[in-house]
Amino acid sequence: METIRSDVTAWESYGFSAESGERKSARELLIKHLGRCADRAGLSTGLKALTDYVSASHYLLLRHDVSPEAGLETVVASDWPFDMVRSIAGAVLASQSRMSELDKCLGLLKPCFSHLAEGMPVPKGISREYCIIAFHVGRARMSLLLLFPEHFILSQSKLRDVGVMTGYFASVCCKGAILRQDREMELTEREIECLYWIAEGKTSDEIAVILGISRNTINNYITSVMRKTATKTRSEAIAWAVRNSLV
Repeated sequence: METIRSDVTAWESYGFSAESGERKSARELLIKHLGRCADRAGLSTGLKALTDYVSASHYLLLRHDVSPEAGLETVVASDWPFDMVRSIAGAVLASQSRMSELDKCLGLLKPCFSHLAEGMPVPKGISREYCIIAFHVGRARMSLLLLFPEHFILSQSKLRDVGVMTGYFASVCCKGAILRQDREMELTEREIECLYWIAEGKTSDEIAVILGISRNTINNYITSVMRKTATKTRSEAIAWAVRNSLV
């Protein structure tokens, strides 16, 4: 049986009361609470409420459409133990980078489960299996990772709810930071030109002749494009450009 607190008990801690006589579901109370957190830019408070709703023990919010070398810079918010965050962030980014664009799209908002690496220490009573839910905030690709108590029976419907609500909540609370980072990662006109000619099947030597600059400069532009788009090959960069209507 799923062992969660009652709706009233669970949400009185967030400032709600059942004294009005109108009994609301935990989902309705959560949505109302998230609205309050969003107004106050309370990202961590809202994520803790989402974690409690699905009876998880810890949350980790990652942005993984950035360079795999970014490391802890990809962590948006977390209450996981620091050593676990440092270990898992790189593993998740590496796993995402190996997925095809189709698989990434099919996996959106779908709760998936994986196991922590052997030897990684976990808090006492916490399962080594964790849940990851991917979603988009604008053009940013993000994931919510949840830890659970051992031997806990999960609610799939609540996990799906959490994916949708986290996406909306993060879009409100993280919008400013994401927009700033997006501006820093915007492609230049030259980089977009190189992407266009790559998509047309041109080599670096051919693009250099077309644009009237050196081959080394073209390769530098292409390297910059792949760094900014978190892609590893020219084909992946073209797929990213098509998805974002740049070519």
